[in-house]
Amino acid sequence: MKKDLSSLFSERRSIYHLGAKNKVSETEITETIAHALKFCPSAFNSQSARLVVLYGDYYQKLWDIVLTELSKIVPDDKMSQTIEKIKTFAAGTGTVLFFEDGNTIESLQQKFPLYAENFPVWSLESNGMLQYMIWLALTELGIGASLQHYNPLIDDEVKLAFNLPGHWRLLAQMPFGSIEQPADEKSFLPLEERLKVFG
Repeated sequence: MKKDLSSLFSERRSIYHLGAKNKVSETEITETIAHALKFCPSAFNSQSARLVVLYGDYYQKLWDIVLTELSKIVPDDKMSQTIEKIKTFAAGTGTVLFFEDGNTIESLQQKFPLYAENFPVWSLESNGMLQYMIWLALTELGIGASLQHYNPLIDDEVKLAFNLPGHWRLLAQMPFGSIEQPADEKSFLPLEERLKVFG
């Protein structure tokens, strides 16, 4: 049954304990992600966002890359904790990689020089909307997810491993899967400290 948008706002949480017991197929997940990508707003309709969805061995390869790159910088006494954390992401069904196409942004800067400084900012805003759209859509499917940022540490190896263009800029990674442990209760600041209404 489809959930209303307000319910999805409150149900969307960072889920760190993932599994591979989804009740929907990879095909349905991919179609849902593609639908969000198609209809996400972007400045000047630039459509500069690029996505890579990884399943199976490709999905595991990503988190192997993350662990390998982290092992180069994480102190030995912290490595076991790091391994356990990465295992929680690698235990799911897949990962969405979020990119921005630098060539598209540069083209807009050249075409509309008056707004040149704004296009990189606007592209990040649009990508943030896309990330949230996909997160809500996965929530609606009963799939847990979180948003991770191991870039730029993993950028070069990811592009090499999956033969991606050099002008794609990696922004975030969203591991997803079945919800094996719900998120903890969330605390909220008083809305009157965060919201002002005039009129």
